[in-house]
Amino acid sequence: MAGVVRLRHSAGVASLQVPFDDDAFKVSDLQRQIAEVTGISASSQHLKAGYPPRDLQLVPQLPVSSLGLRSGDQIILTPGAPPPSAPRQPQPPAPSAPVGEAGGKGPVHVATSDGSFLVHRVVPDDNSCLFSSIALIFNSSPPKIRQIVADAIQRDPETYSEPILGMPPAKYIATILKPSTWGGAIELAVLANHFATQIDSIDVESGRIDHFEPTSTSNASGNRCLLIYSGIHYDAATLAPMPEADPEWHQTVFPITSTDDSADPITVAAKKLAAILRANRQYTNTATFDLRCEQCNQGLKGEKGARAHAEQTGHTRFGEY
Repeated sequence: MAGVVRLRHSAGVASLQVPFDDDAFKVSDLQRQIAEVTGISASSQHLKAGYPPRDLQLVPQLPVSSLGLRSGDQIILTPGAPPPSAPRQPQPPAPSAPVGEAGGKGPVHVATSDGSFLVHRVVPDDNSCLFSSIALIFNSSPPKIRQIVADAIQRDPETYSEPILGMPPAKYIATILKPSTWGGAIELAVLANHFATQIDSIDVESGRIDHFEPTSTSNASGNRCLLIYSGIHYDAATLAPMPEADPEWHQTVFPITSTDDSADPITVAAKKLAAILRANRQYTNTATFDLRCEQCNQGLKGEKGARAHAEQTGHTRFGEY
């Protein structure tokens, strides 16, 4: 069902019909509508929404639902380059650009051995980043990816028992369906099984690669996909013929050519990509970073403190400060 979003721009106000429940309607489709109304191209659209107005992180290939908009909301358009999707931790001035870095223009990338490019694909910096990254890879939407996890846990209470989940399965299911809830290793294991695809998560700080493999070898596709993990945020990494290629030219799933990370060209490129991000300090040490609960304003130390607070209070919205 379509809703109406009000667009405020320099020439006045316009109403846009937006099918929020249609995953085929992407952020790029909304940007195209805005361009038709205002004459401002997608690459020059800086959008804000909410009160106080917040920047909308525009990932063209994600469903428009990834923006968190609802019918009746107002979007404010100002011309100019959209803000970058930066990590939450402030970054110092970048050192000399390593080979393969985009030099501040375009996405961070590295060349692979076959002449293509592994590209850092940034998704919105919210509590759904894991689900947004998987949605980008498998052409879905974050709510649908959450539902896949919930359904798998409900179907298999023996595997996903209370000791494994840290809470009763019914409570875990209700929690993971909330857009404010983070995802982690349990969700990646479930999704690797569902998509019959190995999910490799590259930790920026350490360069470690965690492999989440389908449990049934007979159901495995022999493919892998890549996530980049900063300590508090997941992004995707995809293969493109050139660093700034349109999303439809990106390959999101790759054949596994070797189980040895040092021999597989994709994982070799992924480690180089993580090294570039590490050189620019695009990671957060989750054991020491300071958090604040956005529901009760209590200060917390590290991911462990946030998890303990969540278990005690049921609060799930945290921000770094």
